[in-house]
Amino acid sequence: MNYQEFNFNIYNTEFYGQYWQPTKTKAVIVLVHGMGEHASRYADYVIPKLTENHFGVIAFDQFGHGKTTGKRGHCPSFEAVLESVDQVIEKAKSVFGAIPLFLYGHSMGGNVVINYALRKDHNLKGVIATSPFLKLAFIPPAWKMTLGKIMQKIAPSITLNNELNSDDISKDLTEVQKYNNDPLMHNKVSPNFSLTFIETGKWAIENASQLNTPTFIVHGSEDKIIDYKGSVEFSNNSKKTTHKIYENGYHELHNDLCKEKVLFDIIYWLNEITKK
Repeated sequence: MNYQEFNFNIYNTEFYGQYWQPTKTKAVIVLVHGMGEHASRYADYVIPKLTENHFGVIAFDQFGHGKTTGKRGHCPSFEAVLESVDQVIEKAKSVFGAIPLFLYGHSMGGNVVINYALRKDHNLKGVIATSPFLKLAFIPPAWKMTLGKIMQKIAPSITLNNELNSDDISKDLTEVQKYNNDPLMHNKVSPNFSLTFIETGKWAIENASQLNTPTFIVHGSEDKIIDYKGSVEFSNNSKKTTHKIYENGYHELHNDLCKEKVLFDIIYWLNEITKK
């Protein structure tokens, strides 16, 4: 196993990245984490499962997250977010060479990888989205939405509490405790993240029929953060998408009680698409 850290700079921001390269690598996965977290959270379970099945992984901390510089919970624009994925894809190609390339995104990252596949020119082999941020499972207070739209115009970098309850990420209390004790976690979000991702999630559902990339979406039926019905709607609108709903699953399926089944299903799908 070859493990390396790396950095890249765009928009006056220094990004922190990592990659894991198995001795035998049949495909590479660009991993995009969710809101308020960071890529290293996937190094305990998800990444080892992928690498032991001969999938290389390259991951990075998004704008305003983890070890990447900049104000917590803020990004310059949605296009800048997609451009950061461009940068990591190019890094993946330089490290892993000409092998199949997948995007894998969770929650906010799920929105990113789906929108990337819809909006950008690419040669992706496939996309995996876990609990993708397409539709919120709760309705934000009207005053906060109104304030957010005003602030996006006059002070787009201002941040508010993201209103997420850590108890809703998993039924595994050990994982909730790890989440709460992680010093790199935060609960900040600017209008450029919150409002933009609500809008781009809605846009993705409405334009799912334009998707040309094989996509696998997994979601929990008891997700109190992101509505699984948005994932179902997207999948129903797309001939290229399959989905699986895990009964009683919470938001972070890869950290929930069903995580072994979830990773088994993801790896099975990856193997099937890689063969094609």
